[in-house]
Amino acid sequence: MRERVYIFDTTLRDGEQAPGFSMTTEEKVQMATQLAKLGVDVIEAGFAAASQGDFEAVSRIASEVRGPTICSLARALEKDIEIAGKALNGAERKRIHTFIATSDIHMEYKLRMTPEQVLERTREAVSFARNFTDDIEFSCEDATRSRKEFLYRVIEEAIKAGATVINIPDTVGYAIPEEFGDLIDAIFNNVPNIDKVILSVHCHDDLGLAVANSLTAVKHGVRQVECTINGIGERAGNAALEEVVMALKVRKDHFGGLTTGIKTQEIYKTSRLLCRITGSFVQPNKAIVGDNAFAHEAGIHQHGVLSHRMTYEIMNPEDVGFPMSRIVLGKHSGRHALKKRLEELGFQFNEEIIERIFERFKDLADKKKEVYDEDIEALIYQEFMKIEDHEPLKVIHFQVQSGDNLMPTATVKVSFNGEEKTATATGNGPVDATVKAIQKALGIEPALQDYSIKALTPNTDAQAEARVVLEYEGVRASGRGVDTDIIKASVNAFVDAINRAIVRKKYILQRREVREEGTV
Repeated sequence: MRERVYIFDTTLRDGEQAPGFSMTTEEKVQMATQLAKLGVDVIEAGFAAASQGDFEAVSRIASEVRGPTICSLARALEKDIEIAGKALNGAERKRIHTFIATSDIHMEYKLRMTPEQVLERTREAVSFARNFTDDIEFSCEDATRSRKEFLYRVIEEAIKAGATVINIPDTVGYAIPEEFGDLIDAIFNNVPNIDKVILSVHCHDDLGLAVANSLTAVKHGVRQVECTINGIGERAGNAALEEVVMALKVRKDHFGGLTTGIKTQEIYKTSRLLCRITGSFVQPNKAIVGDNAFAHEAGIHQHGVLSHRMTYEIMNPEDVGFPMSRIVLGKHSGRHALKKRLEELGFQFNEEIIERIFERFKDLADKKKEVYDEDIEALIYQEFMKIEDHEPLKVIHFQVQSGDNLMPTATVKVSFNGEEKTATATGNGPVDATVKAIQKALGIEPALQDYSIKALTPNTDAQAEARVVLEYEGVRASGRGVDTDIIKASVNAFVDAINRAIVRKKYILQRREVREEGTV
């Protein structure tokens, strides 16, 4: 058998910690279901001790998602580990991932612990975690800025205490590939019991080197890579799963034929699902999953691809599930056709939710001639926003007056935390006027950081997709809105962003109850 590289997905934990990427429990379950279809080996479902919401998400994923090992992060504290153990009770296969910082700067300024205290905490945490599962991962937070001799001692003690996976995080994205490879070699050469565990890496992208560092580590003997869909994560993000996996597949000659268990045809739909859930966009030139990843405009390139695809494409779009043709549904399409297309796009819902999506689908089909995949995904995104009661702000009604000789004026009626409010405002255009009216009704003025709008599909009857990024009470959030009316799409995006900011603010306040919080 070919040697295997295990894929540890932390989209739902490290990825979700990034500003603007918080998810509800239902959204996390949907994402975890698709990650299982993708074939990841481990799903880090959350940080169970961080908040009640995280605990519920880990618990539901552990109970409902089958296939991958389900993992919860936990600080090297008995209370965190115990909560993680309880959350993972329903898992078919479970792992506790406990960690503590090992760099001098973290030990002195964050932990306020001596190296000997860190060693003792490591032994205690790993030993205690074994009361809940035999699969224990231990991470040396900020490993790439740790003193090597001390790092070796911590790893050795963690293995003696029962760790089965040792993770080497480049927590702040500090490493350069060559030196990271040297560090991996040094660990293999200086930790006497390292052969008893799987060695893992978790790289951040602060210098744009997360994928390069991860692949270098694999070349030096690491056999688990921690990554996220679309590379989301703290600050500049994590190593992008799709890039790591496809590099190993396309350049298997360079990596000695190493394999993963990833069903690469599910990559694109997994990326799209994450975008829909989080209200984020992938930049067009993003490797593997960007809109331009397989697009050719230059005449020379077009001629080459038409003559032989491999002249300018090193992988087939179909290998990552990239759509080569559009499946078009219309007003005469039935429930079965829609349900089949939903499944092909990677979505699985119960009959009640499918019925609601179908009703929206028929309404949309009456407004436009053709309904494309992008339209269907937009309907699904709208349904996600209704699955859980997490919309403190709702627009009940709005009306706009605008024209060549008219000052754009909007009147809105909104519901905020159950209380209805009405306001009228003017603006530089119909969208600006409507947004200002909503702000006036609420008595708030979030800082707008970005606004964009694009047509999802061809023709003048296309749905418009608006994206808003704003900051509200110190929390940054992005929102999306989709409608055939560009004003309504923009309003929906603004409201979505406000709601996500409020939800994230609550989430952050809950997490602050967790002391000494760190990330790997």
